[in-house]
Amino acid sequence: MNDNSQLESGQLLAVFAGKPQTLTIEGREVATAIYKQAVTGPVMVRTLNIDGDQQGDLTVHGGVDKAVYCYPAEHYDTWSAELKRALDRGTFGENLTVSGFLEDTMHIDDVIEVGNAVLQVSQPRYPCYKLGHKMGDQRFLRRFQQSERSGFYCRVLQEGMIEAGDTMRITERNESLPTIADIVRTRNKRDIV
Repeated sequence: MNDNSQLESGQLLAVFAGKPQTLTIEGREVATAIYKQAVTGPVMVRTLNIDGDQQGDLTVHGGVDKAVYCYPAEHYDTWSAELKRALDRGTFGENLTVSGFLEDTMHIDDVIEVGNAVLQVSQPRYPCYKLGHKMGDQRFLRRFQQSERSGFYCRVLQEGMIEAGDTMRITERNESLPTIADIVRTRNKRDIV
């Protein structure tokens, strides 16, 4: 563990929530909540999600270990340049657009305080076909995965209020555990073989 005075801080830039909607994808109707709207003002983070947010398919999304999805704002300029189009925050279906927390520095089980909520990094995000649909190209899924710009899920250790503009602080870290990027990189190597 590091001394707390040496741990990183960042900022919560935007909060998003959405309810499932039914779309026709490849000829079948599916429920998805990847289309999220910005939340203004304070919002409660609960054990399973942010107030006003739901998941379309609980067999693969949501649950205690995937209650909140964070995506680094730093990646948006890179994606916009690569895709040659502007991308708004929230494009990747994240709940929190964050600054200062990248996949190569975020370790599994890092504890983050934001507002009066406490989150714990749990796993990378592995995209499903619904992200491909939203981006207008199913080939984007592989590109997203290979980029190692996955973002990360968090579990909620302490429910509380958060708001865009809040400072985020890592309060506990165990550097013996892998980073989010380490896990994605290992899976990518395994998928290539």
